[in-house]
Amino acid sequence: MIAPLGRRLAEVSDARRLGAYVIVSAADPHGPTPDPGQFYMLATEERWGGGEDERPFLPRAFSVLRATAHTLEFMLEDVGPGTHRLGELRAGDRLWIAGPFGNGFSAPRDGRRPLLVGGGVGTAPLAIWQDVVDSPGGLATVDELARGARSSAARREPAIAIVGFRDAHHAEGAALLDDARVATDDGSVGHAGPVTDLLLAELGLDPHVEVYACGPPGMLEAVRAICVERDIPAQLAMESGMACGYGACFGCVVETKAGYVRLCVDGPVLEAAAL
Repeated sequence: MIAPLGRRLAEVSDARRLGAYVIVSAADPHGPTPDPGQFYMLATEERWGGGEDERPFLPRAFSVLRATAHTLEFMLEDVGPGTHRLGELRAGDRLWIAGPFGNGFSAPRDGRRPLLVGGGVGTAPLAIWQDVVDSPGGLATVDELARGARSSAARREPAIAIVGFRDAHHAEGAALLDDARVATDDGSVGHAGPVTDLLLAELGLDPHVEVYACGPPGMLEAVRAICVERDIPAQLAMESGMACGYGACFGCVVETKAGYVRLCVDGPVLEAAAL
């Protein structure tokens, strides 16, 4: 979907804790419906740029977690002044939003089963994508899901979901996905080790999959290398600091085989084989 010009104010309808994360819901009745994998630039209406050292200066980029009935959901973790301020939002507060921006996920090729691989807040775009690919009629759009409509696409096996987190507190974020297998760095929940261990195990069981991944750069690079080595198609929703979200600042460039691209307009979803 193409974002309207400018930013708009959205009223926060809910903000709830989920382990180490905050799930913020905001009404956006006049915005277009996002595609899974697209992102928004967020800033609070109050006290933005008025905290310690007058930070934060710039809005923050967040993948959309879910979009239903003109309401957007985002998954936040307090890791700095911008995310701290966003994490303080409560119902009734207002939020500046711009978006949706970028290119989202594409349908699996050649009848492949979707294999979702997430890390931390990278769980967010996988949750909305799982809703789409596991919809009752097959592959639906977010609009169809909101209306309860069925897609005419052929039904496929449900997506496999595997997610990695730092510890049990963060691993509560796995509840955003259906039937997700979990890995934790400290072994407090699920598999003890990186989520790529679970990825390798799944690929050993069924290599006829298409991988959809989002998470920290180190995890995405490991997923990329595994999939390229095995000639398995993979779509990576990449993360980067962004100042604008629409290609003006060139602050989010990444190198591909064809040269440098801007994640905000050429991504954030890129093919693993292109990197």
